[in-house]
Amino acid sequence: VQLQASGGGLVQAGGSLRLSCAASGRTFSRYAMGWFRQAPGKERQFVAAIRWSGTVTSYADSAKGRFAIYRDIAKNTVSLQMNSLKPEDTAVYYCVAGTSIELSPSSWNYWGQGTQVTVSS
Repeated sequence: VQLQASGGGLVQAGGSLRLSCAASGRTFSRYAMGWFRQAPGKERQFVAAIRWSGTVTSYADSAKGRFAIYRDIAKNTVSLQMNSLKPEDTAVYYCVAGTSIELSPSSWNYWGQGTQVTVSS
């Protein structure tokens, strides 16, 4: 079981990035998928998640109005469109999969390797 995240990079404040996560090894059609992030010296933080059906999403307050999460069940992928990026969004972003949408990192069953997002001011 693997989650492969991609799409991170360096962007100026106000810019956009789109993160993608490809799941392999099993079908994640019945799993919730989402994103966490971790900045240096800080704990992992919930960013956004989407239920397996794609009809329910959840966002951290810091992400509301700027980020949007999508999933393609047929392709076993989830994407995070990030707009109006701020320097405080700088972090390693992790793709996750689990049985339900949870805010706690320990509640998610599968984790990807992370992709670095750096937002310059």
